[in-house]
Amino acid sequence: MNIMEIATADVQTLPQTSTIMNALKFILKNNFRRVPITDAGTKKLKGIVTATDFINFFGGGDKHGIVRNRHNGNLSVAVNAEIKEIMERNVIALSAKDSVETAVELMFEKRVGGCPIVNEEEVVVGIVTERDILEYLASEKKIDGIAEDIMTKKVVTLRPKDTIETAMKTMISKRFRRLPVIEDGVLLGLITAREILNYFGKGEAFKMLESGDISEAIKKPVTVILGNSDLLMYKEIPMFPKDALISQIVSELIEKGHGEVLIVENGKLEGILTERDLVKFLYQHS
Repeated sequence: MNIMEIATADVQTLPQTSTIMNALKFILKNNFRRVPITDAGTKKLKGIVTATDFINFFGGGDKHGIVRNRHNGNLSVAVNAEIKEIMERNVIALSAKDSVETAVELMFEKRVGGCPIVNEEEVVVGIVTERDILEYLASEKKIDGIAEDIMTKKVVTLRPKDTIETAMKTMISKRFRRLPVIEDGVLLGLITAREILNYFGKGEAFKMLESGDISEAIKKPVTVILGNSDLLMYKEIPMFPKDALISQIVSELIEKGHGEVLIVENGKLEGILTERDLVKFLYQHS
């Protein structure tokens, strides 16, 4: 099957002259994980910005150096810089002629959750995500299994006293989009990239942007986010037991729009399953 048959053709993009703050607001408003960045005139693909690029920029990784080195540490000035300063320029893109199989293999190889699709002139004509592929494979494949067999058992977690800065740095260094919060072996909550973006886009850190100093905001514990329902992606954490069927979990993800589920037994975290895990399972057993 051609990739355009399952991709989003009416793809929304941003010009590379958009400000970082406007791009953040755009992602939050539309609940996007990634947005292709294009040339304003030709609409040709120039880069891509993802939720993790913002987390990197706000203090999670080397892109925070842009704030220090180009804007004298003033974040309120830095967020008004153009999005091209933090976008990824080496974009993993697909051709409009590629197959679904090509897309899956490329996304596995490069460990990306979505790819813009371009035509022969490098103009963006679509975007495909792990969610699109999961829905397609789930509709085509009737293979089943249980969560325990494919879940990630050694889950990287946070403690309640860990700071938001620690969460950001862990996400960037480990290339994760979500981190469960555990105390004495008991699951307390789940921090995803989306919650952190909400914190910067409309939470406590956003208020501090006027002064340009968010050091106090990122030094606060992750419980500041967990305790604010306005910032949370999930009002109830998606959880399943170890013997849950893969088909049940896939249906839940598709229906509720979740990107992951936690595998929990008697309040204790046993593992995690993501869209990527489920796509890989269905694809390899096809």
